Amino acid sequence: MASNQSIRIRRAVTRYAAGHGALRAATDSYVGLVTQLLDDAGINYLAVTGRTKTVESFAGKAARRTSTGRLAFPKPLTDITDQIGVRVVTYVQADVEAVAQLLDAQLEVRDDRDMGQETAAEGRFGYASRHLLVAVDDERARAAGIPVGRPASVQIRTVLQHAWAEFEHDVRYKGSVPEEHAHDFDRRFTLAAGLLELADQQFTAIRDRHRQELASPADAPDDDPRIGATDLAAFLAGQFADAGWSRTDHYAWISGLLLELGVTSLAELREVLRGVDDAVIDARMGYRYPPGAVRRLDDSLLSVYGERYVALHGNAHRQELLTARLARLHP
Repeated sequence: MASNQSIRIRRAVTRYAAGHGALRAATDSYVGLVTQLLDDAGINYLAVTGRTKTVESFAGKAARRTSTGRLAFPKPLTDITDQIGVRVVTYVQADVEAVAQLLDAQLEVRDDRDMGQETAAEGRFGYASRHLLVAVDDERARAAGIPVGRPASVQIRTVLQHAWAEFEHDVRYKGSVPEEHAHDFDRRFTLAAGLLELADQQFTAIRDRHRQELASPADAPDDDPRIGATDLAAFLAGQFADAGWSRTDHYAWISGLLLELGVTSLAELREVLRGVDDAVIDARMGYRYPPGAVRRLDDSLLSVYGERYVALHGNAHRQELLTARLARLHP
Protein backbone atom coordinates (compact mmCIF):
# COMPACT_ATOMS: atom_id res chain seq x y z
CA MET A 1 0.00 0.00 0.00
CA ALA A 2 2.81 2.34 0.91
CA SER A 3 4.41 1.59 -2.45
CA ASN A 4 1.17 2.44 -4.30
CA GLN A 5 0.94 5.69 -2.36
CA SER A 6 4.52 6.56 -3.26
CA ILE A 7 3.78 5.92 -6.93
CA ARG A 8 0.70 8.18 -6.77
CA ILE A 9 2.74 10.91 -5.13
CA ARG A 10 5.48 10.68 -7.77
CA ARG A 11 2.93 10.83 -10.56
CA ALA A 12 1.23 13.84 -9.00
CA VAL A 13 4.56 15.63 -8.60
CA THR A 14 5.48 14.86 -12.21
CA ARG A 15 2.18 16.27 -13.45
CA TYR A 16 2.55 19.29 -11.22
CA ALA A 17 6.04 19.98 -12.56
CA ALA A 18 4.83 19.65 -16.16
CA GLY A 19 2.12 22.24 -15.59
CA HIS A 20 4.14 24.62 -13.45
CA GLY A 21 4.64 27.18 -16.22
CA ALA A 22 0.90 27.46 -16.84
CA LEU A 23 0.35 27.69 -13.10
CA ARG A 24 2.75 30.66 -12.88
CA ALA A 25 0.79 32.39 -15.64
CA ALA A 26 -2.45 31.73 -13.74
CA THR A 27 -0.87 33.23 -10.61
CA ASP A 28 -0.06 36.42 -12.52
CA SER A 29 -3.66 36.51 -13.77
CA TYR A 30 -5.03 36.19 -10.24
CA VAL A 31 -2.75 39.00 -9.05
CA GLY A 32 -4.00 41.17 -11.90
CA LEU A 33 -7.63 40.33 -11.13
CA VAL A 34 -7.35 41.06 -7.40
CA THR A 35 -5.48 44.30 -8.10
CA GLN A 36 -8.15 45.39 -10.57
CA LEU A 37 -10.91 44.64 -8.06
CA LEU A 38 -9.17 46.63 -5.33
CA ASP A 39 -8.49 49.57 -7.64
CA ASP A 40 -12.06 49.60 -8.92
CA ALA A 41 -13.38 49.56 -5.36
CA GLY A 42 -11.01 52.36 -4.33
CA ILE A 43 -9.75 50.40 -1.33
CA ASN A 44 -6.37 51.44 0.05
CA TYR A 45 -3.57 48.85 0.02
CA LEU A 46 0.21 48.75 0.06
CA ALA A 47 0.92 45.83 -2.27
CA VAL A 48 -0.57 42.86 -4.10
CA THR A 49 1.87 40.06 -4.86
CA GLY A 50 1.69 36.44 -5.94
CA ARG A 51 3.65 33.24 -5.66
CA THR A 52 3.32 29.84 -7.27
CA LYS A 53 4.08 26.86 -5.06
CA THR A 54 7.43 25.38 -6.03
CA VAL A 55 7.67 21.81 -7.23
CA GLU A 56 9.81 20.99 -4.17
CA SER A 57 7.25 22.47 -1.78
CA PHE A 58 4.42 20.64 -3.55
CA ALA A 59 6.29 17.34 -3.30
CA GLY A 60 6.92 17.84 0.40
CA LYS A 61 3.28 18.64 1.09
CA ALA A 62 2.04 15.76 -1.07
CA ALA A 63 4.10 13.34 1.04
CA ARG A 64 2.86 14.74 4.35
CA ARG A 65 1.06 12.27 6.60
CA THR A 66 -1.35 12.52 9.49
CA SER A 67 -0.65 11.22 12.99
CA THR A 68 -2.30 7.93 11.97
CA GLY A 69 0.04 7.47 9.02
CA ARG A 70 -2.48 8.34 6.32
CA LEU A 71 -1.66 10.76 3.54
CA ALA A 72 -2.81 14.24 4.52
CA PHE A 73 -3.60 14.99 0.86
CA PRO A 74 -4.71 11.77 -0.84
CA LYS A 75 -5.32 13.61 -4.15
CA PRO A 76 -2.50 16.18 -4.12
CA LEU A 77 -3.35 17.90 -7.39
CA THR A 78 -6.77 18.92 -6.07
CA ASP A 79 -6.40 18.61 -2.28
CA ILE A 80 -3.45 21.01 -2.07
CA THR A 81 -5.28 24.29 -2.54
CA ASP A 82 -2.45 26.79 -2.07
CA GLN A 83 -0.72 26.08 -5.37
CA ILE A 84 -1.55 29.66 -6.37
CA GLY A 85 -0.98 32.23 -3.65
CA VAL A 86 -1.91 35.93 -3.64
CA ARG A 87 -0.99 38.28 -0.82
CA VAL A 88 -2.62 41.65 -0.15
CA VAL A 89 -0.82 43.92 2.31
CA THR A 90 -2.79 46.83 3.75
CA TYR A 91 -1.91 49.65 6.12
CA VAL A 92 -4.52 49.14 8.85
CA GLN A 93 -6.75 46.33 10.13
CA ALA A 94 -9.97 47.94 8.89
CA ASP A 95 -8.70 47.63 5.32
CA VAL A 96 -8.08 43.90 5.84
CA GLU A 97 -11.79 43.51 6.55
CA ALA A 98 -12.68 45.74 3.58
CA VAL A 99 -10.58 43.61 1.22
CA ALA A 100 -12.15 40.39 2.58
CA GLN A 101 -15.64 41.81 2.06
CA LEU A 102 -14.77 42.89 -1.47
CA LEU A 103 -13.46 39.46 -2.45
CA ASP A 104 -16.50 37.81 -0.89
CA ALA A 105 -18.74 40.09 -2.97
CA GLN A 106 -16.87 39.62 -6.25
CA LEU A 107 -15.50 36.07 -6.14
CA GLU A 108 -16.51 32.66 -4.85
CA VAL A 109 -15.06 32.28 -1.35
CA ARG A 110 -14.67 28.59 -0.57
CA ASP A 111 -12.95 29.05 2.79
CA ASP A 112 -12.30 31.98 5.12
CA ARG A 113 -10.04 31.75 8.18
CA ASP A 114 -9.03 34.62 10.41
CA MET A 115 -5.79 33.32 11.89
CA GLY A 116 -5.53 36.30 14.24
CA GLN A 117 -8.93 35.56 15.76
CA GLU A 118 -8.08 31.90 16.10
CA THR A 119 -4.85 32.77 17.90
CA ALA A 120 -6.65 35.26 20.16
CA ALA A 121 -9.36 32.69 20.96
CA GLU A 122 -6.59 30.51 22.41
CA GLY A 123 -5.48 33.39 24.62
CA ARG A 124 -2.24 33.89 22.72
CA PHE A 125 -0.45 36.48 20.61
CA GLY A 126 1.12 35.29 17.40
CA TYR A 127 0.50 34.84 13.70
CA ALA A 128 -2.28 37.10 12.41
CA SER A 129 -3.52 36.98 8.83
CA ARG A 130 -6.82 36.54 6.99
CA HIS A 131 -6.76 33.49 4.70
CA LEU A 132 -9.33 33.11 1.93
CA LEU A 133 -9.62 30.37 -0.66
CA VAL A 134 -11.23 31.97 -3.70
CA ALA A 135 -12.30 30.92 -7.17
CA VAL A 136 -13.85 32.69 -10.16
CA ASP A 137 -16.77 31.74 -12.34
CA ASP A 138 -16.04 30.11 -15.69
CA GLU A 139 -16.66 33.24 -17.77
CA ARG A 140 -14.41 35.46 -15.69
CA ALA A 141 -11.77 32.73 -15.52
CA ARG A 142 -11.55 32.56 -19.31
CA ALA A 143 -11.46 36.35 -19.60
CA ALA A 144 -8.67 36.60 -17.01
CA GLY A 145 -6.62 33.71 -18.38
CA ILE A 146 -7.23 31.51 -15.33
CA PRO A 147 -7.85 27.76 -15.80
CA VAL A 148 -11.51 27.01 -15.09
CA GLY A 149 -12.01 25.69 -11.56
CA ARG A 150 -8.52 26.68 -10.39
CA PRO A 151 -8.70 28.32 -6.93
CA ALA A 152 -6.21 30.65 -5.28
CA SER A 153 -5.21 31.12 -1.66
CA VAL A 154 -5.36 34.81 -0.71
CA GLN A 155 -3.62 36.12 2.41
CA ILE A 156 -4.67 39.55 3.65
CA ARG A 157 -2.67 41.23 6.40
CA THR A 158 -1.48 44.60 7.59
CA VAL A 159 2.07 45.71 6.93
CA LEU A 160 2.95 45.09 10.59
CA GLN A 161 1.43 41.61 10.55
CA HIS A 162 3.33 40.96 7.33
CA ALA A 163 6.63 42.04 8.86
CA TRP A 164 6.13 39.74 11.87
CA ALA A 165 5.12 36.75 9.73
CA GLU A 166 8.01 37.16 7.28
CA PHE A 167 10.64 37.54 9.99
CA GLU A 168 9.22 34.66 12.05
CA HIS A 169 9.16 32.43 8.97
CA ASP A 170 12.71 33.42 8.06
CA VAL A 171 14.02 32.55 11.51
CA ARG A 172 12.07 29.34 12.11
CA TYR A 173 12.07 27.79 8.64
CA LYS A 174 15.11 29.18 6.89
CA GLY A 175 17.34 29.31 9.93
CA SER A 176 18.20 26.93 12.75
CA VAL A 177 16.99 27.63 16.28
CA PRO A 178 18.99 25.69 18.91
CA GLU A 179 16.70 23.67 21.15
CA GLU A 180 18.02 25.35 24.29
CA HIS A 181 16.94 28.75 22.90
CA ALA A 182 13.55 27.71 21.52
CA HIS A 183 11.49 28.85 24.52
CA ASP A 184 13.26 32.21 24.61
CA PHE A 185 12.57 32.70 20.90
CA ASP A 186 8.91 31.77 21.45
CA ARG A 187 8.60 34.31 24.25
CA ARG A 188 10.21 37.07 22.20
CA PHE A 189 8.05 36.39 19.14
CA THR A 190 4.94 36.40 21.36
CA LEU A 191 5.99 39.70 22.93
CA ALA A 192 6.64 41.21 19.49
CA ALA A 193 3.22 40.02 18.25
CA GLY A 194 1.49 41.70 21.20
CA LEU A 195 3.36 44.95 20.63
CA LEU A 196 2.53 44.92 16.93
CA GLU A 197 -1.15 44.36 17.69
CA LEU A 198 -1.06 47.48 19.86
CA ALA A 199 0.79 49.34 17.10
CA ASP A 200 -1.87 48.30 14.57
CA GLN A 201 -4.54 49.72 16.87
CA GLN A 202 -2.62 52.99 17.13
CA PHE A 203 -2.23 53.19 13.36
CA THR A 204 -6.00 52.83 13.05
CA ALA A 205 -6.55 55.56 15.65
CA ILE A 206 -4.10 57.85 13.84
CA ARG A 207 -5.83 57.32 10.50
CA ASP A 208 -9.30 57.91 11.96
CA ARG A 209 -8.14 61.09 13.69
CA HIS A 210 -6.43 62.27 10.53
CA ARG A 211 -9.61 61.73 8.51
CA GLN A 212 -11.59 63.81 11.00
CA GLU A 213 -9.09 66.64 10.72
CA LEU A 214 -9.02 66.47 6.93
CA ALA A 215 -12.80 66.75 6.87
CA SER A 216 -12.76 70.12 8.65
CA PRO A 217 -13.54 73.11 6.39
CA ALA A 218 -10.29 74.85 7.31
CA ASP A 219 -8.34 72.01 5.74
CA ALA A 220 -10.31 71.92 2.51
CA PRO A 221 -9.72 75.20 0.68
CA ASP A 222 -12.02 75.81 -2.26
CA ASP A 223 -10.18 78.67 -3.96
CA ASP A 224 -7.26 76.71 -5.40
CA PRO A 225 -7.47 76.94 -9.22
CA ARG A 226 -6.18 73.36 -9.49
CA ILE A 227 -7.28 70.30 -7.59
CA GLY A 228 -4.21 68.70 -6.07
CA ALA A 229 -4.30 65.12 -4.81
CA THR A 230 -3.91 66.22 -1.18
CA ASP A 231 -6.68 68.83 -1.47
CA LEU A 232 -8.95 66.30 -3.18
CA ALA A 233 -8.31 63.72 -0.44
CA ALA A 234 -9.22 66.31 2.18
CA PHE A 235 -12.37 67.28 0.29
CA LEU A 236 -13.53 63.69 -0.14
CA ALA A 237 -12.91 62.93 3.52
CA GLY A 238 -15.64 65.46 4.25
CA GLN A 239 -17.86 64.66 1.26
CA PHE A 240 -17.89 60.90 1.94
CA ALA A 241 -17.20 60.74 5.66
CA ASP A 242 -18.04 57.04 5.89
CA ALA A 243 -15.73 55.99 3.02
CA GLY A 244 -12.29 54.57 3.56
CA TRP A 245 -9.14 56.13 2.18
CA SER A 246 -8.04 55.22 -1.30
CA ARG A 247 -4.50 54.80 -2.60
CA THR A 248 -2.54 58.04 -2.89
CA ASP A 249 -2.00 57.65 -6.64
CA HIS A 250 -5.74 57.15 -7.19
CA TYR A 251 -6.51 60.66 -5.94
CA ALA A 252 -4.08 62.05 -8.51
CA TRP A 253 -5.60 59.84 -11.22
CA ILE A 254 -9.19 60.93 -10.66
CA SER A 255 -8.03 64.55 -10.39
CA GLY A 256 -6.90 64.12 -14.00
CA LEU A 257 -10.38 62.93 -14.96
CA LEU A 258 -11.85 66.01 -13.32
CA LEU A 259 -9.51 68.15 -15.39
CA GLU A 260 -10.79 66.43 -18.55
CA LEU A 261 -14.31 67.38 -17.45
CA GLY A 262 -13.27 70.98 -16.99
CA VAL A 263 -13.57 70.84 -13.19
CA THR A 264 -10.52 72.70 -11.95
CA SER A 265 -11.42 73.74 -8.41
CA LEU A 266 -13.02 72.26 -5.33
CA ALA A 267 -15.75 74.90 -5.57
CA GLU A 268 -16.68 73.62 -9.03
CA LEU A 269 -16.57 70.02 -7.84
CA ARG A 270 -18.83 70.89 -4.93
CA GLU A 271 -21.37 72.31 -7.39
CA VAL A 272 -21.17 69.19 -9.58
CA LEU A 273 -21.91 66.97 -6.59
CA ARG A 274 -24.58 69.19 -5.09
CA GLY A 275 -27.44 67.46 -6.88
CA VAL A 276 -26.11 63.91 -6.47
CA ASP A 277 -28.27 61.64 -4.34
CA ASP A 278 -25.76 59.39 -2.57
CA ALA A 279 -28.51 57.18 -1.17
CA VAL A 280 -29.81 56.40 -4.66
CA ILE A 281 -26.32 55.59 -5.92
CA ASP A 282 -25.69 53.34 -2.91
CA ALA A 283 -28.96 51.50 -3.50
CA ARG A 284 -28.40 51.00 -7.22
CA MET A 285 -24.78 49.95 -6.90
CA GLY A 286 -25.63 47.60 -4.02
CA TYR A 287 -22.17 47.78 -2.49
CA ARG A 288 -21.39 44.61 -0.56
CA TYR A 289 -18.09 46.02 0.63
CA PRO A 290 -17.03 49.46 1.92
CA PRO A 291 -16.02 51.41 -1.22
CA GLY A 292 -13.16 53.86 -0.94
CA ALA A 293 -13.50 57.61 -1.34
CA VAL A 294 -12.25 57.63 -4.94
CA ARG A 295 -14.76 54.93 -5.92
CA ARG A 296 -17.56 56.97 -4.33
CA LEU A 297 -16.52 60.02 -6.36
CA ASP A 298 -16.10 57.86 -9.46
CA ASP A 299 -19.71 56.65 -9.23
CA SER A 300 -20.98 60.17 -8.54
CA LEU A 301 -19.23 61.54 -11.63
CA LEU A 302 -20.51 58.60 -13.68
CA SER A 303 -24.04 59.35 -12.49
CA VAL A 304 -23.76 63.06 -13.39
CA TYR A 305 -21.92 62.89 -16.73
CA GLY A 306 -22.97 59.46 -18.02
CA GLU A 307 -21.57 58.54 -21.44
CA ARG A 308 -19.36 61.63 -21.48
CA TYR A 309 -17.55 60.33 -18.41
CA VAL A 310 -17.20 56.85 -19.91
CA ALA A 311 -15.61 58.33 -23.04
CA LEU A 312 -12.91 60.31 -21.22
CA HIS A 313 -9.36 59.56 -22.39
CA GLY A 314 -8.37 58.63 -18.83
CA ASN A 315 -11.09 55.96 -18.80
CA ALA A 316 -10.09 54.27 -22.05
CA HIS A 317 -8.81 51.20 -20.20
CA ARG A 318 -12.11 50.56 -18.39
CA GLN A 319 -14.90 51.70 -20.69
CA GLU A 320 -16.61 48.30 -20.66
CA LEU A 321 -16.61 48.25 -16.85
CA LEU A 322 -17.95 51.80 -16.62
CA THR A 323 -20.67 51.07 -19.19
CA ALA A 324 -21.88 48.18 -17.04
CA ARG A 325 -21.88 50.38 -13.93
CA LEU A 326 -23.70 53.16 -15.79
CA ALA A 327 -26.47 50.73 -16.70
CA ARG A 328 -26.94 50.03 -13.00
CA LEU A 329 -27.00 53.72 -12.12
CA HIS A 330 -29.47 54.64 -14.86
CA PRO A 331 -31.55 51.51 -15.52
